Amino acid sequence: MADSSKKMSLVGLTTLVMVNMMGSGIIMLPTSMAQLGAISLLSWIVTAIGSMAIAYCFSQCGIYCQRPGGLSAYTEEAHGKSGFFLCSYLYFLSLAIANVAVAISAVGYMTSFLPWLGTGAIPLFIGTVGLLWLTTVANFGGPGITGRIGAITVWGVIIPVAGLSIIGWFWFKPEILVSAWNPNNLSNADAISSAIPLTLWAFLGMESAAQASDAVEDPKRTVPLACLFGTLGAAVVYVLSTTVIQGIIPNEQLANSSAPFALVYAQMFNPTVGTIIMALAVMACVGSLLGWQFTLAQTAKMTADQGMFPKLFSKLNRHNAPLMGMLVCGVLQTLMALSTISPNAAAQFGKLVNLAAVTNLIPYVTALTGLLVMMYKARVSSAVYLRNTPVLLIAIAYSLYALHSCGKDAVFGGALVLVFGYPLYGWLAKRFAVMPATDPARNDTP
Repeated sequence: MADSSKKMSLVGLTTLVMVNMMGSGIIMLPTSMAQLGAISLLSWIVTAIGSMAIAYCFSQCGIYCQRPGGLSAYTEEAHGKSGFFLCSYLYFLSLAIANVAVAISAVGYMTSFLPWLGTGAIPLFIGTVGLLWLTTVANFGGPGITGRIGAITVWGVIIPVAGLSIIGWFWFKPEILVSAWNPNNLSNADAISSAIPLTLWAFLGMESAAQASDAVEDPKRTVPLACLFGTLGAAVVYVLSTTVIQGIIPNEQLANSSAPFALVYAQMFNPTVGTIIMALAVMACVGSLLGWQFTLAQTAKMTADQGMFPKLFSKLNRHNAPLMGMLVCGVLQTLMALSTISPNAAAQFGKLVNLAAVTNLIPYVTALTGLLVMMYKARVSSAVYLRNTPVLLIAIAYSLYALHSCGKDAVFGGALVLVFGYPLYGWLAKRFAVMPATDPARNDTP
């Protein structure tokens, strides 16, 4: 009983899911969505349904697959060792891309404190790379410090965003939202499709919920419910906050802002409050980036431990941090920031979000298909099949639709990265080959 009392409850795990998902992913979204118009808000409905289906299926995968590896382990159930490698490889790249996007978000909010950062492509690049390396070096102290900092700083964005969802309606003007509805004269279908990568970006990270199954009460009940309630709770906050901001700030002003939540608080109250919100957002981004840098290095370490990444990713320093892996990740992210360099933070953010979504969605699809094999091996009842299979089909259908919505450039880039992974695995595959037994009666010598 004592041990059970120390485990996480449904409320605790639901809160954890929401915190993990919200992080810093929301803070640049109002600007990106305003470029499409308020009609883009319709995509939240589609993404919320698809994300809840994905989150539920991953919670089921976590129950039936107890070995380490997360998405890669789920993928291996259906697609073998090559699936494990390709999933880890793409997920690793998606995290690296996402980290660059988070750093750009932080720099966008820092421009009010350091105006030089917003004066062109080079200053934006220098600020982004500086933050990437600052958070990389800060992780050399190990996971303990990273976890404590992240647990505090994440509230710097959650409190303002959730607060806006509640109090922002006192400043909301329907006529501003109506005037911003469809400035580009898009059809509903085109508007939803164009905004899908942006809204999906806010939900990335929902797969982490299933990893806590061994630390919660009654995991077979608690984990699926927490995934659904946590995703739903985050969706409510996302929808309310992005809707209310569209009804306070004129669309043209919002679409050109590098710090949308700071802008709305400054208009609601005064510039000092806006500056405070800006500082909180920067703090949250740095804390979130700190945690995701460690997650990136740990993903590489986990894959290296399986013999699929170079051994240098597995080497730990005395603080239990994969030092060499972090340095390689830092160089990789610097190159990514350079390849997408732009004078406009929102434009660069949008490019990276689309590519991050593609390289994340492919592992989502491969991991989701592993659930069918897991249920078969676990000999689940017909009732479980009938419950899980329709949800799985919704999750896969949404993932494929989201892939299509990311645009041909992002999908083409993701496809090139994926194809490049095959020769990489081909070079490694001999390590996992099972040699046939030698037949002494057979002589193949010519």
